[in-house]
Amino acid sequence: MAQSGDQGAWKALAELSSIGFALVIATVIGLVGGYYADRLLGTSPWLLLLGLALGIVAGFVNLFRSVSRADRELDDTK
Repeated sequence: MAQSGDQGAWKALAELSSIGFALVIATVIGLVGGYYADRLLGTSPWLLLLGLALGIVAGFVNLFRSVSRADRELDDTK
């Protein structure tokens, strides 16, 4: 059984291990949204590129938030 002080470390590790998945999902959602917006409005490839850029930015924002949250949780356990 893990000690109570280790619970925060395990939670932070779980948070950090999901970062790569979240980064890819945000990028794909932006890409697909831009693709369908381009098809609907006939503005190819501009909305596709905009959606891709927004997806990448959203993924990195999520990455920085997750890292700072995990860092805070690790600091709280010490």
